[in-house]
Amino acid sequence: MREIVLQTKQLTKRYKSFTALDQADMTVNRGDIYGLIGRNGAGKTTIMKIITGLTEATEGEYSLFGQNGKAADKRKIGCLIENPAFFGNMTAYQNLRYYCLQKGITDLKQIDDALELVQLQEARNKKFRKFSLGMKQRFGIAFAMLDNPDLIILDEPINGLDPIGISELRETFHKLNQERGVTLVISSHILSELYAVANRFLFIDKGKALKEVTKQELDLECSRCLVVKTDDTQMAATILENSLHITNYKVIDNGEIRIYDENAKPDVISLTLVQQDVRLLGLYESGVSLEDYFKQLVEEESK
Repeated sequence: MREIVLQTKQLTKRYKSFTALDQADMTVNRGDIYGLIGRNGAGKTTIMKIITGLTEATEGEYSLFGQNGKAADKRKIGCLIENPAFFGNMTAYQNLRYYCLQKGITDLKQIDDALELVQLQEARNKKFRKFSLGMKQRFGIAFAMLDNPDLIILDEPINGLDPIGISELRETFHKLNQERGVTLVISSHILSELYAVANRFLFIDKGKALKEVTKQELDLECSRCLVVKTDDTQMAATILENSLHITNYKVIDNGEIRIYDENAKPDVISLTLVQQDVRLLGLYESGVSLEDYFKQLVEEESK
């Protein structure tokens, strides 16, 4: 069983009559790149602020590295939530040296290690005000890495970047995760970009955690498929395998089978099931884009 790095239970944050976060549950395992998906104002930043100690929850609890979140060693966490005040007329090295002094970090070699990690070692002596937006985002990650954390929390790091900047940041995420073994929690309202790096996702809207899924589960939910609706999925599945030699399918619940075989023919499936006395309640094509999938979750929650 994988080690749980971060877990929230019924996490809630209210500001007088406004509920910014409403009983949110999430579980982040060691080694995850965990994507928080939601529109602006959905509650993503509120979760991150509670976890990093920037604000307190109204209700609920959270744990970090197996300890109560409030008592856990926050030095194991690096974060980039509200942009730190970097000094425009100071170089990258000077900025990070300033924050090393603030954090009590005495080994200044960690500055060059952090810059190298985000591919900014050549900009070591460049003034911060001359950085591009993509460089500033990666520099923020270098700042978050100064303490060599096990968990990094990043709020909308992709926002405003051009395709090249996004690609560079994506490489940085993979490098942190695969070479350093860092667990990442990244928020964004751009699902397609998070999909390219994350292995698990939490969809959130209006403060409510709608659904937590793995990338594999998300792929299955969104893949083009034939949906068979029946009141006897066990018999239908047996017929699919034995009579039609279809094995690439998944029984979703007691009333639905999803067939992912590209060569499956709806008319043949329908006829075969009916001939063998399976009551067919529906047969149709399905599959949605990532964005449409999120829209469906939001619509289902609002019903």
